[in-house]
Amino acid sequence: MNLTRELVETEVKTVLNRVTGMPFRWSINPYRGCSHACPFCYARRTHWFIEEDGVNQWSSKIFVKVNAPDVLRRELNRPSWKREEVAVGTATDPYQAIESQYRLTRAILEALRDFRTPVGIITRSPLILRDIDLLTAMARLADVRVCISVATTDAGLARQIEPTVASPARRLSAVHALASRGIRTGVLLAPILPGLTDGRESLAGVIRAARDAGAAFVGHGVLHLGEVTKDAFVRFLSQRYPALLPLYRRLYPRRYAPAGYQRRVAQVVAAEKARVRLLESRHLHPPAAARQLGLF
Repeated sequence: MNLTRELVETEVKTVLNRVTGMPFRWSINPYRGCSHACPFCYARRTHWFIEEDGVNQWSSKIFVKVNAPDVLRRELNRPSWKREEVAVGTATDPYQAIESQYRLTRAILEALRDFRTPVGIITRSPLILRDIDLLTAMARLADVRVCISVATTDAGLARQIEPTVASPARRLSAVHALASRGIRTGVLLAPILPGLTDGRESLAGVIRAARDAGAAFVGHGVLHLGEVTKDAFVRFLSQRYPALLPLYRRLYPRRYAPAGYQRRVAQVVAAEKARVRLLESRHLHPPAAARQLGLF
């Protein structure tokens, strides 16, 4: 895999993005593009929006919103801001590798803390533990929710579908560390990949591991194959699992898997959560299952 990356520093006029049809109304993405290089990433199409290559350059050409923290502070300081929940990382991982260099996510969280704004964070990276001090302090001022994505506990398969992401074990250790500090932390079992991670034992393995790590909730989402992402994922299947191509052609004539398939997956997930007695408090609002963007 080509790990050469082009980092494009850019300035933005706005940081808070209005969201419709989700449990939250606002989102923030400090970066566009993601070094994780997951072939299933639904956000690849956002490169297409700016006439960039979301198949071949999603993980190698990353746009860095260098002025995002300053712009955010101005937006949060407006009299019209009502301190509604903000979701961080709905399109690209806020803790991808370059966050170690730019520290934009930390600066954004500091701004949200200073304005006592509730926050939900979605990530696949244990780099979030760098900010455990900040998250602990934030949780005393406003609601903080962290959701760490784990698609499988099979380290070998995880390396194929999430090429540069930390192992499932390391991510689950991060869940444990955050939960131990009293930060509301859960696992997003997503995306569920037909023929690869949708078996009962695979789903149960993630749910058991989440329970053992102290997760407060487990959400799930079935693979969404929209524009650009479908091209990237079909190429992945052609190279790694060509025998699965007929299954995907049958399940994905459109963006979403059939409703019947999604219901069956949801039933298995619910049954396995009940079996391991993963009891989710009603006020926790586990991640929405629908449409892969419903992350909280």
